[in-house]
Amino acid sequence: MAYRRTTAVAQRLADNRDQILAAARALIARGGFAAATIAAVAAEAGIATGTVYRYFPSKAELFAEVLRDAARRELAVLSETAAADGPPLARLDAVVSVFVTRAIRGQRLAHAMIAEPVDPTVEAERLVLREGYARILGALMDAAIAEGTIPPRNTEIAADCIVGAMIEPLIGPLAKGKVRKKTQADDLLAEIRRFVNAALRADTANANVLDFPKGEF
Repeated sequence: MAYRRTTAVAQRLADNRDQILAAARALIARGGFAAATIAAVAAEAGIATGTVYRYFPSKAELFAEVLRDAARRELAVLSETAAADGPPLARLDAVVSVFVTRAIRGQRLAHAMIAEPVDPTVEAERLVLREGYARILGALMDAAIAEGTIPPRNTEIAADCIVGAMIEPLIGPLAKGKVRKKTQADDLLAEIRRFVNAALRADTANANVLDFPKGEF
């Protein structure tokens, strides 16, 4: 007779998996990916080390799932922000503000999610997350162009540029939890918002193409 997994067993397995992910996330939030060894995750979750490996054969697979889970949460928040009432540019500014504010509030976890050196498996999930940010921003830019608020442009490329403008200024300050004062957080957010808004409104249609020297990088 084939073994049938009962509802109770399936729920217990799901609970164990969720417990492992919650423990890994908590450790990463305190000390980055480096702090979330399999032994530490098991201890945090109150289970045996071998149990962790039953669900996640490698640390890279565990970290990738933690990042996927965090990505779902972050993209849901930003999607909700983008869908609010108001002009497209105001909503785009709100998306940038929410992203930066949440990153500052969860500095160690945010730095791990966006910049800490990781296995290629985890890096692939990080790229998926960035693509999700770009889709949200690109849709808002398309809407702003349609209503004539900003000049026409390639919004796929422009959205990637805005993602970079949101993330890059955070990497250094978040690396060791350096944003400790409200004034620091306010200044960081204000400059990112100012840069993004200026970039969106710039019209480069008639800009001269630079005469690059021959050769390669």
